[in-house]
Amino acid sequence: MNTSSTSAAPTTAVHPAAGPRTAPWDGVAHPGAMGVARPRIEGPGKVTGSVRYAADEPMTDLAYGWVVTSTVSRGRIRAVDASAVHAMPGVLGVIDHHNAPRLNLEAGSFFGPDGGIHLLQNDEVPHAGRPVALVVAETMEQARSAAAALRVTYDEEPYDAEFSLEHPSARPATSFFGEDATVGDVEAELAASAVVVDERYVTPEQHGAAMEPHSATAWWEDGRLQIIDSNQGPFLVAMTVATLFSLDPEQVRVRSQHVGGGFGSKSGGCGPQLVLAVMATTVFGRPVRVTLSRNQVFLTVSMRPATDQRVRMGADTDGSLRAIDHESAFEVSKLADYLENCTELTNTLYAATAIRTRRTAVPIDILPPYSVRGPGTAPGSFALESAMDELAERLGMDPLELRLRNEPTVGPVSGLPFSRRNLVACLHEGARRFGWATRDHRPRTRTEGCLLVGTGMAATSFSAGALPASASITAETDGAFTVAIGASDIGTGARTALTAVAAQALRVDPERIRLLIADSDLGPTWNASGSRGTTSWSWAITEAAAKLRSQLGDATLPLTVSCDTAESLGALPPMERHSYSAVFCQVTVDPATGEVRVRRLLGMFAVGRVINPLLARSQLVGGMVMGLSTALHEEGARDPATGRHITTDLAGYHIAAHADIPEIEADFVPDYEPGDPSGLKGVGEIGTVGTAAAIANAVWHATGRRQRTLPIRLDRVIEEQPTS
Repeated sequence: MNTSSTSAAPTTAVHPAAGPRTAPWDGVAHPGAMGVARPRIEGPGKVTGSVRYAADEPMTDLAYGWVVTSTVSRGRIRAVDASAVHAMPGVLGVIDHHNAPRLNLEAGSFFGPDGGIHLLQNDEVPHAGRPVALVVAETMEQARSAAAALRVTYDEEPYDAEFSLEHPSARPATSFFGEDATVGDVEAELAASAVVVDERYVTPEQHGAAMEPHSATAWWEDGRLQIIDSNQGPFLVAMTVATLFSLDPEQVRVRSQHVGGGFGSKSGGCGPQLVLAVMATTVFGRPVRVTLSRNQVFLTVSMRPATDQRVRMGADTDGSLRAIDHESAFEVSKLADYLENCTELTNTLYAATAIRTRRTAVPIDILPPYSVRGPGTAPGSFALESAMDELAERLGMDPLELRLRNEPTVGPVSGLPFSRRNLVACLHEGARRFGWATRDHRPRTRTEGCLLVGTGMAATSFSAGALPASASITAETDGAFTVAIGASDIGTGARTALTAVAAQALRVDPERIRLLIADSDLGPTWNASGSRGTTSWSWAITEAAAKLRSQLGDATLPLTVSCDTAESLGALPPMERHSYSAVFCQVTVDPATGEVRVRRLLGMFAVGRVINPLLARSQLVGGMVMGLSTALHEEGARDPATGRHITTDLAGYHIAAHADIPEIEADFVPDYEPGDPSGLKGVGEIGTVGTAAAIANAVWHATGRRQRTLPIRLDRVIEEQPTS
């Protein structure tokens, strides 16, 4: 194993202590730490450009790697001809399946071994855009130029990238999040229903499309593998790297100080940039940085899988639900398993006499999908809430009233009590602010010139809770407290929120908190995903603070205490724990051009105790923007002739731009999670989940035509002979 010594930016405190030397705790409570709107701690650094992202860190003796991706969708590599490359200026060498370090093929994610990260291990090309080589040179420009000159030839093989619910390879999905639901007799209840909806809903592949491309730098120093990477959880990434390269976990350190967005695309164990950077530093004995181009991000980084869902609903004439039957199929790769849990909301949102869910995986020749922006619940909500709207239409009932009428008292499938269910408050307050009571529920009744105007709504939930995390706190001699936890701030303001949590728990002013995060050496913790990051980290900080306060007294400083939350979490009674939201929307539609414009979005949210209303509201507005983007723009399209993605840049993969964004209002109803020591629930993904369905329902109200396939493109809306 090659090693080299170099320097890197240390993990530094992001919030220095202020003021004169004081006692470590003055005994005065500081209730204003949480619940107060404060700007981000790192905000000035970001707007002035002094904050460094993964590709910005200065490094001594740094080399650069450029990824070469396959030009075929399936087959085998016949030859890699690097003869011209080795003679090019600055080139250090080429890594391919002939000379790449061997990997542990059992390494993967929560769902098991993941062939998506087993790069350069053989001559097989399992999907389009697969990395087949890495060219390493003294500069990025030299590496990129040499990569373009590398000649790779292939023996092509037939591929299958066509996905559908009826695909012959379809099989039951993994039960990672529990078994499919079977409550009551769905067929009998549907047969007895006065009104039945039976429709299909389709969503495309969608990408995280984070502003910051994926980048990693790796080097060996004093026998340890050092990594600076853009990811959503340094500790879990370090454990994956250790397993993948058959290293002792103590040999691996991963840091990720600032992340320019992740949205799930940086949460799946470790990205290709990291695998290849570690290979390169091991082969060449010096630090190597691999930064993906935008095109390479689309080709090599996991996306949300396409889904094909069938929802059947039956109800009595008064709107009481008798049956919900939700079949969900989604694509997976033949290289790895994954669960896009589209039926999660069906199990929890509405009461019905009978509920049945079926999840189906369809293995095809694609890159392994993974979590993206409300995994499962975002496409699942579009199907479920569209079907609820269709049921209300056929019943001649207000869609809001239909939802209120089917409010459950316990978990409809689990039978467990709700820790706190606050959906009704969201629905009532949202309807009041939006002016829902004045709505004419008949479609295509309101016009403004040539435009059709419609309104719609959707309700949703997102599972809440915490996962094990560890934290340590040191009472320093200067009166400050150093809080260390392996959290990750992916642009959500976690630094600012956790500083407030620590100040509240220690009963000191936030200015006395020094926060260390984003370093795997800080101990095991959950990553920034599943809307459980801040909740998990806050719990650990709160417990550590209580332990420290109990030991201070006349203790000699500095004094450090540590804790992890595994035991506390294990003691929680089983309950249904969720955040809730109600989203209301107004759109205009031009039937002559097919253009849909969202004019207004209003979201009311029950997300537990709010740490920082400024940051939380901003996060929810951002989530609603992503939901709008999902509804109207985003679509990972493939060329049917090649199976290769054709939307591999931000010109072809459309996302909502500033001109697409309307007036957005996001606010909170009073809420509290009794199972959490601070009353917290997750904020992140609940903003995204229900928005696409609300927009689709508003488009139906404007046009009288139901949109069951996302995105709601011009060609799906345009009318050849528009009528008023």
